[in-house]
Order: sequence, then structure tokens, then C-alpha cells
Amino acid sequence: MLRNRVIPIILIDGNRCFKTFKFKSKKYIGDPINIIKIFNEKEVDEIIVLDINSSKYNQEPNYKLIEEMASECFMPMSYGGGIKNICQAKRLFSLGIEKLSLQNAYLQNMNFISELSNEFGSQSIICSMDIKKNFFGKYRMYDSCNQKIKKVQIKKCIQQIENAGAGELLINSVDRDGTLRGQDLNLISEISSFISIPLISAGGISSLSDIKNSINCGADAVAAGAFFCFYGVHKAVLISYPKYKKLQKLLGEK
Repeated sequence: MLRNRVIPIILIDGNRCFKTFKFKSKKYIGDPINIIKIFNEKEVDEIIVLDINSSKYNQEPNYKLIEEMASECFMPMSYGGGIKNICQAKRLFSLGIEKLSLQNAYLQNMNFISELSNEFGSQSIICSMDIKKNFFGKYRMYDSCNQKIKKVQIKKCIQQIENAGAGELLINSVDRDGTLRGQDLNLISEISSFISIPLISAGGISSLSDIKNSINCGADAVAAGAFFCFYGVHKAVLISYPKYKKLQKLLGEK
């Protein structure tokens, strides 16, 4: 496995996969099980699956689909969406999920991170944070469920996440999501300057150079959706992933 991980993100809604553009418009990209099978063939090291509507509509995770995906998946699979209590977490782990990704749950109750960490270990908990620039160009946390900027200090929230026992932080740049215009390197540099847990950055990846630049700016891992889903100027759907040796060379790993 790569020291600096390169992780595909799959967004599900119902029983289908989509890719969003700046967290708004979405494009259908295929059947979740077929996409998992393709990533298996590509020998992906790790994958993140996020349900984009379960928390928004206060729904339970889609356990049937998750079980089917996890049973088909050859690599560690993380899941986020609709997780609100320990019972749900236990059920998800029993289905084969390796890590849980939290966002709305910890924003409502920071102690939930500690409960999960104490029960399952911090290595199994990813906290996700959506970040968007406001009218004045300042970075602010973004509430994707209600599509509005939150009045919460990013640095303070990250420190609370760390103290609560999270194992990793996934930051999503809303302004770069699905754009294929490169990641927000200033955002990565700023957060990496004070964070003490592994940082996964997502949003805007368009090339292998973008991946390398993100790592050089302080990300411990890079996650991407559109880069692994689309091909060409017309964004035809084509699931892909770089060869392992190519990534090793890119990241200077042996």
C-alpha cells in the first residue's frame, strides 16, 4: 500500500452512483456494484463511499446496498452518511466497513466521536469537513445539507475533532468539487500547518501532478471523484485509476 494514499470517492444516492459539481448538480455515473468491480480490477488500495442524501433527509444508511458493495470490495472501504448512533456503527462494521466517515453527527454532538473512538478505535473514524470560501474569500465550514455557510471556526473545530479521538480528517473543497481544475493548495497548506492527525484532501484533482502537489502541500492522502470517473472534454463516464507503479514513481515511494 502507498504511504501517501490515493483514494477514489464514490457518491451514492439510492441505489445509484453520481458525481456532483460544487455540491449541487449531479451526473449519473453508473451502478455501484459495477464500479466497485472496476476498481477491484484497477487494484485500488482504499475507497470511500458517501451517501449524499441520507443525512439530509434523516434516513438510515442503505444497509442492503452497503452489504452488497462491501462483499464485492477487495480493498478497505469507508462509509459515510446517516450515521447517528453506536448501533448503526456496529451494524456497518459487521457488514464489512473498515472506517466510518462522520460529518453531521459530530457537528451536532462532538461526544459522538469519543463514543465511537472508545468503542472501535480512532483508526476507524474519519471526520469529514466541507469548506467553502465566503463572499470575502475567507475559508468557512459549509453545511451541505442546508447549503449554507456555518459560523464555526475551522481551526477550533479541527482541534475539537482531534481531542475527541478522530483518526483522520477529510476536507472537501466545495468550490473545487467536480471542476477538474486542481485542488486548493492554499487550503491544504493552511490546515496542514496545525493539524496533528492524517489529512485527506478532496476537490478538484485533474491530473497526477495535482495529486503530487497536494501531498507536497501537506496532505497525507488525496481523494478524488471526477478524476477517476470522467474522460475527455465532454466528461464521458470512464472509471479509471493509475497503475500502482506509476503512483509509486509519482510520490517517490519504493
